[in-house]
Amino acid sequence: MKLVVGLGNPGREYVGTRHNVGFDVLDRLASRLGIAAGEDGFNRLARTKFNGLALDGNVQLPSGAAEKLLLLKPLTYMNLSGRSVQAAIAFYQLRPSDIMVVLDDVALPCGKIRIRAGGSDGGHNGLKDIARALGTTQYPRLRVGIDSPPQFVPQRDYVLGRFTEQQRQQIETAEERAASAILCWIENGIETAMNRFNADPPEKMKPSE
Repeated sequence: MKLVVGLGNPGREYVGTRHNVGFDVLDRLASRLGIAAGEDGFNRLARTKFNGLALDGNVQLPSGAAEKLLLLKPLTYMNLSGRSVQAAIAFYQLRPSDIMVVLDDVALPCGKIRIRAGGSDGGHNGLKDIARALGTTQYPRLRVGIDSPPQFVPQRDYVLGRFTEQQRQQIETAEERAASAILCWIENGIETAMNRFNADPPEKMKPSE
């Protein structure tokens, strides 16, 4: 079984903000898998469990076998995300390597994604609390770039703000790639997912003149 955790803040006022990219990626993944679709489909169908919204389903692997999958949006607010993750892992007796945490990253350009098998929290309070709860930093994570804050804009205000029109176009593409990367991780493992998705996508071929 695999657990995919999207980080964000609950509440209508946070919908569409930069800090809620993790929630948005889970919405796209649930739609791709046919588990939930449409506006607010995930939240309407999910169960309230593990201090979060939980939605489960199956992923069909190339071998023909099915992998059970749990999608989880913690409702504890970002700084206490570890409570939700720890509860789900304990219930299903999962290893840290069986989870993928999806989050925003101000250190990456908007639209870029990066997968890692483990590492530091990079100043992200959600990752920091998950590491505290699990007692390790060695769990997979997928970061979605949201750009760094403009000069003189506090980081907290920036991440809780909404994307510009240009950023929104970039982030929608990134969220689709992130969903594909998660499916790749489930089917082929972390190394293959990193090799395939950490590189920038190839630019479309320009027509010959």
